[in-house]
Amino acid sequence: MMYFLKWLITAIAIVLAAMLVPGVTVASFWTALWLAIFMAIVNIILKPILIVLTLPINILTLGLFTFVINALLILLASSVIKGFEINGFWTAFLFSIVLSFISYVLNTFFDLV
Repeated sequence: MMYFLKWLITAIAIVLAAMLVPGVTVASFWTALWLAIFMAIVNIILKPILIVLTLPINILTLGLFTFVINALLILLASSVIKGFEINGFWTAFLFSIVLSFISYVLNTFFDLV
């Protein structure tokens, strides 16, 4: 039940972030649900590999390069998920920051952190 609630909250956060960031299009709530699943899988499998591979630059930038990795993963998601479009790297960068903030606030509100 908790995983289902986290999935719904992430989808809601995706829709809200898409409303706030210009250049991001989410066709429907179903698209947001599929995007939430895809991003969860990517964050479990691909993100740790990328973090390890970019560890030297991540250390030099005090972890800020992780934001770049997040933006690249969102760009990957936009090329895979139909109905989810991003207008470029900087839009994906801003979207990842806004999405992280909204997800944190919603998860804190529902006491899921």
